[in-house]
Amino acid sequence: MPESVMNLGRGLRKTLDFVYTVSGWIAALFLIAILTLIVLQMLARWTGNVFPGSTDYAGYCMATASFLAMAYALNAGAHIRVSLFLMRMSPAKRRWAELWCFGVGAVLASYFAFYAIKAVRISYKLNDISQGQDATPLWIPQIPMAVGMTILAIALIDHWIRIAFGQMPEIDGESVGTQIPPAERIE
Repeated sequence: MPESVMNLGRGLRKTLDFVYTVSGWIAALFLIAILTLIVLQMLARWTGNVFPGSTDYAGYCMATASFLAMAYALNAGAHIRVSLFLMRMSPAKRRWAELWCFGVGAVLASYFAFYAIKAVRISYKLNDISQGQDATPLWIPQIPMAVGMTILAIALIDHWIRIAFGQMPEIDGESVGTQIPPAERIE
């Protein structure tokens, strides 16, 4: 391959890894926001005050944290995978199985991302608001869901392309079986 293509690939790799990491950090911040909301709600109850919409906001934060963490979790090996099955395959069969798994995952995530983006657009056009005490426009908490699913779809496509070009996925902690000492493995 020409050097310019290789440099473009390296730059794209760094950018994608940065996006996955940033989305994971943002997800972690939303977990802290959930904790903060719960503590504020407890303090409000203890002091006899009302914190309207706090459970709705905590739910929005949970959805945001979940969807933004997906791509980061994929690269960290935190998703449930079929590694125990895959590691028993020959390298050639494993490559085809990985291609199939990442391909199906990429298609499903892309489909969901498309409709998540469409849901944001529709909620915005209809001025749809939540039915809770907060009366938040629904497109606002739907945006992180759409962004998170889009990043996950990109991550799955990224892994599929790398496998198609001969690299096996570099997923940390990818197989549970390799973490079990050989004497304790069940054959």
